[in-house]
Amino acid sequence: MNVYVPILVLGAIAVAFAVVSVILASVVGPKRYNRAKLDAYECGIDPTPQPVGGGRFPVKYYLTAMLFIIFDIEIVFLYPWAIHFDALGFFGLVAMALFIFSAAVAYVYEWRRGGLSWD
Repeated sequence: MNVYVPILVLGAIAVAFAVVSVILASVVGPKRYNRAKLDAYECGIDPTPQPVGGGRFPVKYYLTAMLFIIFDIEIVFLYPWAIHFDALGFFGLVAMALFIFSAAVAYVYEWRRGGLSWD
């Protein structure tokens, strides 16, 4: 238990610092509120009323997010495979061929849906 005492002390200091900072800021800080400070931040543009459903995101947003995930997963699997290519042998080659095929299917889907055209 003596090994964990410094960690617990450091955690207690961190929590105490956070709590004291929040309380001190609310006590000492200025309290001059006006209408502009209470409005939601909209980059200087007056907020417009939203539809009942909260608005819809365009499909292009989801296609871009899907493309990022495909690239991310591809890098996560290709980098270790490239480093240990010799040690994996035939099994590694077949597994990577199946992975590249599934990534190619995702790329073709993204391409057909218009996710690669940046207009």
